[in-house]
Amino acid sequence: MLSTEHQHIVKSTVPLLEAGGEALTSHFYDLLLTERADLRGMFNSAHQATGAQARALAGGVLMYAKHIDELDALGELAGRVVNKHVSLQVQPEHYPVVGEYLLRSIREVLGPDVATPVVIEAWGAAYGQLADMLIAAEHDMYGTQAATEGGWRGFRRFRVAERVVESEEIVSFHLVPEDGGPVMVNAPGQYIAIQVIVDGAPLRRNYSLSAVSDGTRYRISVKRDPGGVVSGFLHDHVKAGDIVELTAPAGVFQLAETTRPLVLIGGGVGQTPLMAMLEAAAAQGTRDIRYLHFARSPAVQAFRMRVEQLAAEYPRVTFAFFYDHDPSVPGGLPPGRVSRDLLGASLPADRDVDVYIVGPAPFMTTVVQSLRELGVPPERCITEFFGPHQAMAID
Repeated sequence: MLSTEHQHIVKSTVPLLEAGGEALTSHFYDLLLTERADLRGMFNSAHQATGAQARALAGGVLMYAKHIDELDALGELAGRVVNKHVSLQVQPEHYPVVGEYLLRSIREVLGPDVATPVVIEAWGAAYGQLADMLIAAEHDMYGTQAATEGGWRGFRRFRVAERVVESEEIVSFHLVPEDGGPVMVNAPGQYIAIQVIVDGAPLRRNYSLSAVSDGTRYRISVKRDPGGVVSGFLHDHVKAGDIVELTAPAGVFQLAETTRPLVLIGGGVGQTPLMAMLEAAAAQGTRDIRYLHFARSPAVQAFRMRVEQLAAEYPRVTFAFFYDHDPSVPGGLPPGRVSRDLLGASLPADRDVDVYIVGPAPFMTTVVQSLRELGVPPERCITEFFGPHQAMAID
């Protein structure tokens, strides 16, 4: 248990974190990834380049400092972290390493006048408390995964059974276990981590499962990201018959079992976990489903035919697609960018709905803000970020 004195000292650093937290976390990542090459494969270089990882960590550190004396106020943040860590196979021995670099970064960025021995001691104790909490929760989750039918611990070898081009940018990989055993059935919305060897280095990335497993295989659908090392490798080099390694499904973004009408809103490749939700909810047949997808053009959109098939098969499924530009229509179409008016015209009249939203951060910010203005209860708007979790500026 953290002492009251340590809590006060940590909370006293909140203004410094609000003003310069990102500089601190950027320095932390620079140090860690420069000096510990063995850990680089666990971090997405594209997120490092854009600063998204540093911003996310800065936000997490700030939230922890603000609520150091009321940890329940962290809400689902801790659960998201635990699931990401388990997916990427973070182990107890990693925590002392991270703690060492975090405290070193505090000293070097804040300087000796601020980062006094008393402050470093308090932050060391605070980090130790957090590490103990996460290690315990991750230990339990690793055990649950291993004990679940078809589950496992660590990485498991999978063979690419099929490679399917879904659009100009997205390819699906159907993956079956090399050992021939069953696989853990994922909750709609969850993800797995894949490990591949690129230029001799093992690299790990999380990808949403774009279908609910039948107990024998998984499907991921990967967009080629500019500068994305792993997505580029998967697109250019991984073919049917190749072997990759996967961790068991994880993630708190899951379809809740209710009978309220369901609205699924995806931007670009954000549709991948929503496709698993759509398939599962349609098969249950217990609720009306509205599927809305926004894409730059039909050429880059995946799963259009599958959505149309589901709507034809299940009368309670309806859909609408929106494009920035549709070259198949003479003169093009008015821009289909997400807006309050467009969403208002597309939602069910009754706003007592469950809404799941995935896409780029600006897209999700617009959607969530618009839904609030349209009368959808905030607690019914559930979002998922690809990559580091980010705060959304919602009024």
